[in-house]
Amino acid sequence: MTPLPWRRIAWLINRRIGLSLAWCGLIAGAAVAANVAGVRVVGDVAGWERWMRVHAGVFLAWRLCLYAITARGWWWMRQRVLMREPSAETRQRFVRIEIAAVAAIGLMEGSAWLQDGQGGHQP
Repeated sequence: MTPLPWRRIAWLINRRIGLSLAWCGLIAGAAVAANVAGVRVVGDVAGWERWMRVHAGVFLAWRLCLYAITARGWWWMRQRVLMREPSAETRQRFVRIEIAAVAAIGLMEGSAWLQDGQGGHQP
């Protein structure tokens, strides 16, 4: 007997995964709504892009604040986990995660910086 089709996707019904998917959808929807609203307020896509370029410093400050808040939360969580599991393996796991996170943020910010023409390449 073949399994029912709904059993194949039963993992989607899992509460944790469902909440994660809902949050991702909410964040993506908010980003789309913000862009659509911005284009309508400014008038066209070119105007919206100009507005975004003019206010890039404010967005950088916003991202830096988010990174700082996230780092503080990470440090708090890291200390709690290390008190509960003080093994060398746990510390190594954290170091690998931290290196990957810093590399990802560095690559994203570096990419944005180079795309804006501030990386020494002026068209």
